[in-house]
Amino acid sequence: MQTKQTPPTFNKTNKFTSGFQNIVDAYGIGTYREMNPAPYTIITFPFLFAVMFGDMGHGLLMTCAALYLVLRESRLLAQKSDNEMFNMVFAGRYIILLMGIFSVYTGVIYNDCFSKSLNMFGSGWSVKPIMLTLNFTTLDGNGVLQLDPAVPGVFGGPYPLGIDPIWNIATNKLTFLNSFKMKMSVILGVIHMLFGVTLSLFNHLYFKKPLNIFLGFIPEIVFMSCLFGYLILLIFYKWTAYDAETSKDAPSLLIAFINMCLFNYNDPTNKPLYSGQTGIQCLLVIIALACVPCMLVVKTMVLRRQHLWKKHLGTQKFGGVRVGNGPTEDEAEIIEHDQLSQHSEDGDEFDFGDVAVHQAIHTIEYCLGCISNTASYLRLWALSLAHAQLSEVLWGMVMHLGLASRSGGGFFGLCIIFPAFATLTVCILLVMEGLSAFLHALRLHWVEFQNKFYTGLGFKFVPFSFDSILEGRIDE
Repeated sequence: MQTKQTPPTFNKTNKFTSGFQNIVDAYGIGTYREMNPAPYTIITFPFLFAVMFGDMGHGLLMTCAALYLVLRESRLLAQKSDNEMFNMVFAGRYIILLMGIFSVYTGVIYNDCFSKSLNMFGSGWSVKPIMLTLNFTTLDGNGVLQLDPAVPGVFGGPYPLGIDPIWNIATNKLTFLNSFKMKMSVILGVIHMLFGVTLSLFNHLYFKKPLNIFLGFIPEIVFMSCLFGYLILLIFYKWTAYDAETSKDAPSLLIAFINMCLFNYNDPTNKPLYSGQTGIQCLLVIIALACVPCMLVVKTMVLRRQHLWKKHLGTQKFGGVRVGNGPTEDEAEIIEHDQLSQHSEDGDEFDFGDVAVHQAIHTIEYCLGCISNTASYLRLWALSLAHAQLSEVLWGMVMHLGLASRSGGGFFGLCIIFPAFATLTVCILLVMEGLSAFLHALRLHWVEFQNKFYTGLGFKFVPFSFDSILEGRIDE
């Protein structure tokens, strides 16, 4: 039976993947044979959550809670609880488990455990070389001692795993961490979006749309790579090209990127990163700008040309133009058959105005979205900073009070303070902050990632069932 209706979509899942598939389906059911984001979401979703929630201690607590639900799932299923909140959390137990495991990993990278750092391998910084050059008067007159990495022996090398624990007690801790997490957020965001654009290639290949590849996929990935892919290369180049002695001459990447887009290379306050930077950046911007008319104008004109060519071939195939007062019965049958055949071959009727407007909206949305979506990934930095600061405030204002007591009653005070600290940790940092990071990770996948390749305009496959019809549960 021939039909123009789109077939329903069925994605086979199990108890582990069903939660991630539900996250994707909440955005929209995939079109038949469209690329399914769920397999990639299994990794990227808990990872982006963990970037915002990075803490070894909190991640371990979340992992233990999810592991309890996973190990006792058969007993909990047998109880058939009517608690809607519990059922929702239980349905996402594998999502929570992965979020907790990834949070432990990012906590190790941040070297953050309940706002404290663990000195597992020994700090790479040493104060001994500086102490040999200072006298007591200098030490007594300065409340802060600055470690200069340019002095031989002060900096022995990077920490083997994660961030050096000495930054936990440094007064310029936020300055260092903000710079690191901001650049990390941009790098992860651009890579995530480039991966989404790359997945659109498989959709075009499967549905056999070469025009979308040459005038859609290629201009899109070239546009993003020339601007934001180049920005990532600048970040890595700056990390490797400057050391402690030359860091004072390092230019600002933000100002350099703005000057690149404005073709402004006469700024004396911002030196170039490398020789030939002006020519390369001008070429990249010109290539990126050339991709815009390819998506905006060229694709629309090619579609119009294809439609006119098909129309011309159809006229030749069915005997040219018919002229007369009206068709006879035999001619009417022929015309009707011709129109049905042509409609079945061409699909929907071509409207140049609609195609031009749709392509203009898509091009403007993509070009502006590359900027706004990249900025949107800075929420990884903001949420990570907020979580770390809340954890530090909670430790300093609650737990520190019990640990700082030197009297004999400090033990009894700690017995009272610790339950309060544990309750606030679970309620604020695990539940509230966890929910906030979950929602932000959800937005990054729905808006910044899935809209690069996933339309979600299909409908779910529902097996035929007499029980559903009798009970009135059949979807209209």
